[in-house]
This record gives sequence, structure tokens and C-alpha cells, in this order.
Amino acid sequence: MSTDAVSPLRQRMIEDMNARKLCAGTQRGHISSCKRFAAFVKRSPDTATLEDIRRFQLQLAETGVSICNRNRIMTGLRFLFRVTLRRLDLAAEIYHIREPQKIPLVMSQDETRRLLAVASSLKARTLLSLGYGCGLRAGEVVRLKIKHIDSAQKIIRIEQSKGRKDRNVMLSSETLALLRQWWKARPSWHDAGTPLEERWLFPGRRGGKPMTTRQLNRLFHEAANAAGIRKGVTLHALRHSFATHLLEDGTDIRFIQALLGHDKLDTTARYTRVATGMIAAIESPLDRLSQPRNRPRKSSKDPPPA
Repeated sequence: MSTDAVSPLRQRMIEDMNARKLCAGTQRGHISSCKRFAAFVKRSPDTATLEDIRRFQLQLAETGVSICNRNRIMTGLRFLFRVTLRRLDLAAEIYHIREPQKIPLVMSQDETRRLLAVASSLKARTLLSLGYGCGLRAGEVVRLKIKHIDSAQKIIRIEQSKGRKDRNVMLSSETLALLRQWWKARPSWHDAGTPLEERWLFPGRRGGKPMTTRQLNRLFHEAANAAGIRKGVTLHALRHSFATHLLEDGTDIRFIQALLGHDKLDTTARYTRVATGMIAAIESPLDRLSQPRNRPRKSSKDPPPA
């Protein structure tokens, strides 16, 4: 993050975040949260009181801020008070609200097939195929480089993704064919001076930068509309659908956990709640009630004498 023309308090907070290796997106979110709090109290956050914290949390609840956003805002504020200002008394006043447990919205295999078929270009079809065929997050797709594609071992290496973790995912023959087609059509005017292995698969408009997730999100919604998918799916539904369809096809859930990069099996296990094929195949006990009972046959032979 830039540290030009900022207040001493923000400068110190930025230094604290850099020391803890927080990513740029997390740092922007924390700074934005603190700016929102400063605008609410109309003075510097380092003069805040317990009552200010209480009124700010009430204001977030009364203005209809979602639980997810509310927790995100308070996480940034807690970093300021706990780490930068060392005001543990104020940090202790910050509380988080448990988010409702919602099942992921997934697409059926037919819907996914239609979405990929109507993708507006080779680039869009390749991007969306990577999201679904490998279970990648949007940021992981756009940050792929040549060095991450291992056609000999048929894997894609995902480096330092969420949680600063590396992992490998499968590289199917169809995905590899799409990548080779795209490499031939890919614009190369911005590759000057960049080693082959370090070149972005999907370069952005600015030299030296990959395309943005916003661009990828727009391509996804264009394809979803063209495919006639009316449910409120998002780009992340490709990753949800990848996991759900693998589970329905009988893939071991521990392999799916590794492919998704989940630390906890519980996180992956939520897909068992949306695997409609598996759920529909379970016989209801109500159906068993209407089935004739198989009574044991009585032996026609007389019992042996005592």
C-alpha cells in the first residue's frame, strides 16, 4: 500500500500490517474500516472511547449493514485498537456476529455445459473452464502464469493463494487443449522483456499486470445470461459446482478437500448438503412404509421331539 501523504496513525497501522504480511486487499479493507469509523466519530480514532465503539456498532446494525460486511469492518477496527494503538480495553468491546449458515448455490451439470458452450470468446471459455474444471477461485484463475502449467505431470500449480498456501490441481486433456488454443491467440505485445515462464496467461490492459477479477466476473455473468440461467449464481458457483459434481460422481471427499485447498474437512463436507444427486438417491423412510413387509416363512416341518 502507498504510504504517501498519510497521517502518522495510518502510517503506523500500515507498518504494522506490513510487518504481519497482510495482503494488499486486507490492508485496503482495514484502512477503509478505520476511515469509516473516523467519519462516524468526527475525529481521530486514537481519541475513541468505549461509548464511541458501542454507538458505532449500533449504527451499523440500524443502517442494515450485512453481517458479513459488519464483521469485516469490525475486524479492521480491532486491528487498529489491539495492534497499533495497544488499546486492549477498546478492542475488548468489539464483538462479531455469527453468520447464518447458508448452503452454496451450485449449477447442474447441464447448466454448466450450457454456460461454457455460449461463452462469448475463446478467452472467456478458457477462463470459465479453468474455474469449473479445476475448482479455482477467480483470483487464482487470472494470476496463472506459464510456469504454473505442468503438461507433463498434468497438473496446475497454484502458488500462495488464500492463506498463503500452495496446492496442485488436475490439468485435464480438454483444459490443456483450450490453453494451447488460447496461447496461440493470446496478445503478446506486452511480453517484451518478460521471461517466458513469468508471462501471464491472461494479461491485463496495463502492462505487466494480469486481467482483473472484475473483468472475469463480467464475462461469467454475460455467459450465464446467454445460457438462460436464472438462479442467482455468482462466479464462485463454478468452484462450488466443481466440488459438488465430483462428490456426486463418487470422488473421495479428502481428495476434494486437497483440490480446493481447505484446511478443515468440515469446510468441504458442506457440499454434501448441496449434492442433489446424492440426496435424491436416498430412499425416504416414508417410501418404505408403503412397501409390503416380508414376513418370515413358517417352517412346515414339525419340531423335533423333546
